[in-house]
Amino acid sequence: MSNEQNLQWDELEARAQSSFWGYLGCELVQADEKEVILRLDAKAHHLNMIGIVHGGVLSSLLDNAMGIAASAYKQDPNIVTGSLNVNFLRPMKAGILEVRAHVVHATKRVLTLQGTVVNEQGELGTMATGTFHVRGQRAGG
Repeated sequence: MSNEQNLQWDELEARAQSSFWGYLGCELVQADEKEVILRLDAKAHHLNMIGIVHGGVLSSLLDNAMGIAASAYKQDPNIVTGSLNVNFLRPMKAGILEVRAHVVHATKRVLTLQGTVVNEQGELGTMATGTFHVRGQRAGG
């Protein structure tokens, strides 16, 4: 990733700190056209009543990672989520979670992505696929 791209992502992450991104506590580790990596130090406020990371937190992490990956792939920040399909495979506990996302298919207007969440032991806890649209353009034409 070039220094210019690094600055762009650093600026976006700084602006995002006052948004839901910052509220969650997301950290952008890597962002380029091939892969995005996010990290979250999951704490007590990220857990549900039975003591595991809330599904909404995991879904939000995957949505963020895949949205950034789509934007990096297209070199366009005007990308929105069209659909998100999340599979919860293993309960995730408090601690460091790593989220990875990449594009699996792209057309001019629509991208399909895949993302995963693993815990500190490298165990797969959640995976998702999603479609993302270049904003302002309809998928059908």
